Amino acid sequence: MRHFYYLLASLLVLTTAFGSVAQAASAAPGAPRKSYIIGFYNLENLFDTYHDDGKNDYEYLPDGGNNWTEAKYTLKLKNMAKVIAEMKKDNGAWHAVLGVSEVENRHVLEDLVSEPAIADANYQIVHYDSPDRRGVDCALFYRPDVFKFIESEAIPFTFEPSRIDWSQWTQEEKDRFKTRDILMVRGTIDDEMFAIFVCHLPSRLGGKGADLRPRGAEIAYQRAMELQKEFPGIKIVVMGDMNDNPQDVSMTEFLRGKEFIKDVTDEDFFDPFLSMIKAGYASLYYRGGNNIFDIVMVNNAIANAPEGTFQIQPIVKKKYYGRIFNKPFMTNQSGQYKGTPLRTFSGGAFVGGFSDHYPTYIVVAK
Repeated sequence: MRHFYYLLASLLVLTTAFGSVAQAASAAPGAPRKSYIIGFYNLENLFDTYHDDGKNDYEYLPDGGNNWTEAKYTLKLKNMAKVIAEMKKDNGAWHAVLGVSEVENRHVLEDLVSEPAIADANYQIVHYDSPDRRGVDCALFYRPDVFKFIESEAIPFTFEPSRIDWSQWTQEEKDRFKTRDILMVRGTIDDEMFAIFVCHLPSRLGGKGADLRPRGAEIAYQRAMELQKEFPGIKIVVMGDMNDNPQDVSMTEFLRGKEFIKDVTDEDFFDPFLSMIKAGYASLYYRGGNNIFDIVMVNNAIANAPEGTFQIQPIVKKKYYGRIFNKPFMTNQSGQYKGTPLRTFSGGAFVGGFSDHYPTYIVVAK
């Protein structure tokens, strides 16, 4: 049955209120096409109800500030699975790979992929515990029948080598700073090599984050360029909650995100969400403004792919190459926050929603 869905996904033209997902560039008449969904979702504090040693997870305990009970945790899992299942329903196929962030540990990931709504996807997990003080990590789900895993690594945040001036930071401050690792997973899809980076760059809270996010982007970029040299032609996707918008310096200068495919070289990334934020799209609302922090970029080997290989496809209004998945059930329908994501907590009260971020994704096809 699963193979039927994959074939169906390659043939369907999926039209939604925001556009279509499957078909973009035309194949030769009668030729079957292969298309796959690659995306990212910030799960907004997916914590279990147990304390992890050395982590500041106390608010997500039964006696903590959020009174985080098994019933609330169970509902959170169900809600996250519902969103993933609804994306599959909308697209006709499960994501080939789905990066996630704000997850506490492997236990919550295993609970999530076991949810009945998404168990048929048979998602496998790549995860490392990171040094983040709250204990939130990045991870990757992948379908093993599509994505053939080769290797993975957790890339730590370091201050060097960098073109950023860190003179305002003392060594003590550098040693004390802890954040999420960047996850890199390498594998193949239909014998084409891919590297998937999953990021959750440092928060906007605090006075020095303006340097930390560009540094996080720089770390991902440096490793991506190393992989391009080591594996010529490798297809690279950099995704995550960047805590910055597509037009911010971290994305345009340090990750070299370009708005138009024609401008992308082997030293650049194509950022489909740069055009979308200019058009008024949003994946979250921060301090009253529309933002797209949830970004999926691709390197030149995907943006301007050689003929017959996987290339990024326009999927929204036959114009935009990214999609923000924002169904009504995930969105506040009334009140002060009308039109914004329906999150787990609002104003300190448990409202049983989903996430403060909408998931984003791209489609590659050949």
